[in-house]
Amino acid sequence: MKNKLKVLRAERDWTQAQLAAELEVTRQTVNAIETGKFDPSLPLAFKIARLFEMSIEDVFQDEPRAS
Repeated sequence: MKNKLKVLRAERDWTQAQLAAELEVTRQTVNAIETGKFDPSLPLAFKIARLFEMSIEDVFQDEPRAS
């Protein structure tokens, strides 16, 4: 799943640690989401979207599967 988390965080001049504290997760979790190594749970995705005042679809985009 692709996401805009790194861009959104950078626009606010937040570190991964600052975002992690806001979301009550570890910095490693933020890094893993940003790099696409981890897809957040639905409750965490909602929390991220609310924090940035966006819809989940505006933050996260599903990648089409290869045929």
